[in-house]
Amino acid sequence: MWKANVWVLGEAAHGISGGTIIYQLLMFIILLALLRKFAWQPLMNIMKQREEHIANEIDQAEKRRQEAEKLLEEQRELMKQSRQEAQALIENARKLAEEQKEQIVASARAEAERVKEAAKKEIEREKEQAMAALREQVASLSVLIASKVIEKELTEQDQRKLIEAYIKDVQEAGGAR
Repeated sequence: MWKANVWVLGEAAHGISGGTIIYQLLMFIILLALLRKFAWQPLMNIMKQREEHIANEIDQAEKRRQEAEKLLEEQRELMKQSRQEAQALIENARKLAEEQKEQIVASARAEAERVKEAAKKEIEREKEQAMAALREQVASLSVLIASKVIEKELTEQDQRKLIEAYIKDVQEAGGAR
């Protein structure tokens, strides 16, 4: 206490003394050292950690943005490839359809030609059969005419009548078929 009274008395009497200034300066330096050790250093460490954290977040955000751009570009490329593949599939399907159409048309033409040839052969066969039947009839009529000629002598007019009758019989036999 005595020091405190001296200090107050000395201050009052002489103003500010050199001891007070040294004492206050010493206390201020101690306070600064304590603040530096217990407040400033931890505060600076927290600020440094926060700065590093923010820098890391910025770096990660930039990396994510770059990855997103890369993925977007890959997706665009995949879409482009998909469109090209789809176009190629459509073009192949068109070509295949055209080829199948040509094959169907060619097959139909071949079938029509085959049916036509078969019909021609059938007509030819029927014609041959009709001719054979006509020959048989002509032969039988010839025999019949010959037998009638032998039975009686024919005049020219009788022969004409006989031929006309023969032709009429042939026509009726052909029409009956």
